[in-house]
Order: sequence, then structure tokens, then C-alpha cells
Amino acid sequence: MTNSVDNLRRSTILIVDDEPANVALLERLLKREGFTELLTTTQPREALRLFREHPVDLILLDLMMPDLDGFAILETFARLIPEDSYLPILVLTADATLPTRRRALSLGAKDFLTKPFDAIEAVLRIFNLLETRILTLELARHGLALPKSERPRTD
Repeated sequence: MTNSVDNLRRSTILIVDDEPANVALLERLLKREGFTELLTTTQPREALRLFREHPVDLILLDLMMPDLDGFAILETFARLIPEDSYLPILVLTADATLPTRRRALSLGAKDFLTKPFDAIEAVLRIFNLLETRILTLELARHGLALPKSERPRTD
């Protein structure tokens, strides 16, 4: 079990939030849990460059940001992430309305946390998403692909 947890902790996580305090909080939380491969930005447009330049295993994404909001980033990521791959995106936002949750999930978010979030719950969700990512990559290495999903439309 320890070896698999160590593998999870070597995952690369991209944190995108326009509030420096939120980025610092997530960095502290993840470093405390043993994660070392953290890419962070408070500039939404920088997220796309970081994503293109670094292979990431998980994206933590705020939705409400100036200039380029999280929905626009989700739409861009949806075009860049191959359909047959599993790259989890965990949305972190203060907007807990049903239309927001539905829209984020329909654009490719795999999970959703409402700010302010519970640190333990956030860590557990991060570990769960990374575990699924690693298992999916392992299946792909053995030539076993997951079926493509057909997302229901929300508009």
C-alpha cells in the first residue's frame, strides 16, 4: 500500500486560482501530504501554457477568475485532452449552484468542491482522482482502454 501512495505523491498537479492565498493554501496542504510536483499559477492564461509544457496528472481549477474563467479553460482542456484518456480536473469554487456544477461537470470536470472546502475532504478527493488516473494509465499500458463516455448536454 505504501508504494502505491508514494506513486500517487509523485503525480504532477497543476493548481489554477487567481487568488494567491488559495494557491498558497493548496500548496501547503499538498506539500504536507508529501506531494512535490506542483505547478501553480494565479494567471488563467498561464494555465494553458503550463498544461502544454508539462505532463500533468491532476488539475485543481477555480471557476471564477478574471479575463479567462474556469469554464473557458475547461473548454480548452477538453479540446487538448485526448478523448480516450483520463485526466481528472477537480473544480474548486465558491459558486455551489446546480447550473454551475452541471456546466463544470459537462465540460470535463471529474469532481467538484465548494469553497471554503474541508482540507481532509480535499486531500481524500485528490488521492481518489489520482488513484483512478494511475489505474487508467496502467490499463492503457496493457492495451485495455476504458469505453468513451457520452456526456449529456446541459444547454
